[in-house]
Amino acid sequence: MTTSAERDAILAAVDAAFDEQLDFTAALIAIPSLRGEENDGQDFMEQAFREVGLDIDRWTLDPAELATHPGAGAVAVSYENTDVVVGTLEPAAAVGAAVGRSLILNGHVDVVPLGSPRLWSRSPWEPAIEDGWMYGRGSGDMKAGLAANVFALRALQRAGLTPRGRIHLQSVPEEESTGNGTLSALQHGYTADAVLITEPSSNAVVRAHTGVIWFRVVVTGRAAHASEMSVGANAIDGAYAVIAELRRMEADWNTRVPESAHFAEQPHPLNLNIGTIRAGDWPSSVPDACELGIRVALLPEMDVEECWEEIVERVQRAVQVDPALAGATALTEKLGFFSDGYVLEPGSDAEAVLAAAHEQATGSALGEVAMPGYIDSRCYGLFAGVPALVYGPLGERLHGADERVNIESVRHVTKAVALFIAEWCGVEAAPATGQSDNLD
Repeated sequence: MTTSAERDAILAAVDAAFDEQLDFTAALIAIPSLRGEENDGQDFMEQAFREVGLDIDRWTLDPAELATHPGAGAVAVSYENTDVVVGTLEPAAAVGAAVGRSLILNGHVDVVPLGSPRLWSRSPWEPAIEDGWMYGRGSGDMKAGLAANVFALRALQRAGLTPRGRIHLQSVPEEESTGNGTLSALQHGYTADAVLITEPSSNAVVRAHTGVIWFRVVVTGRAAHASEMSVGANAIDGAYAVIAELRRMEADWNTRVPESAHFAEQPHPLNLNIGTIRAGDWPSSVPDACELGIRVALLPEMDVEECWEEIVERVQRAVQVDPALAGATALTEKLGFFSDGYVLEPGSDAEAVLAAAHEQATGSALGEVAMPGYIDSRCYGLFAGVPALVYGPLGERLHGADERVNIESVRHVTKAVALFIAEWCGVEAAPATGQSDNLD
């Protein structure tokens, strides 16, 4: 166990470097690490990992390799500029000495598109601090958490300590679309006694999260002049029929929520979102194709394969029952996420250590939340049997304009993660290295 003096030194080290941490976070936010463009952000993270003394492993995502994993999402973009970066710190314990427990600190570098720039109060790539919040795309989801992992480890080093267990810091892409980045890290052999992901969770541990499916529906109709619509089949009308049927499915799925072990108190956790629509090329022509990009959530108690079968059946039903759509067809295919939900079972040693670290850092008991969205914790929890803790700062307007993260919550998370590392892995006095403290 860590001593009170060690804990005090770690907490003081976080405070002493916190302005530096905010500068680092802002510099990371300023890098537009959108899907397929993550590698500038990964260059930044690799350098940070090197500066805290980690051995680097970096590789480009391989769709063929990923296709062999049952949890992989469908690949719909090029991965040629999409790397995973893992930094490893091996324990420095003497030969024959007991080695501490191992740990993965995971975070994703990818961010979602901006939406309409005019809705932002400031440039999304020029981070600003105002009234205790840091603004910018990716500030909450989840570059503040990714930076916290680095500075939590750095706090131990600045306190003159080094972990006695092996630590992997992971900076992954594709969390926002497939989960393939973390799955690839697992495929490459990276596992540990516990995983901690600093996704935004309002300083609570995530007890459960939903599964998510992304899919595409392509409705094919029959073109005609608008003056004789009856001889055509309007693919946009067909898409409306598909959406209506899927809305009925969404309502049916939400009737199961009251029986859910973790989502019963949430009024509507299973949301079906029509994210993209592409159709038509002329106002006076009956459109013969319409493509929908759709996301839907499912309870941890629901099976993703069974849900997929129902989606496909519902789409086919939609275009077959409307006489006005005679001749129209619909193709349904996977587009990205294809994941079951995950439940962090209570009672693990890892959660107990996190709860103690949180209380020491904040003075309050650790709460828990159920998240109606995807998190990479399912990769390790479902496919490696490793307790996967999700614990991060307070973020608001995630995926929207003026995304922001609460600065004091970032401080609390960094302190709690640093204390968690110390208690979970164990610590000992660090040998003098002479390495720089500057991470800018």
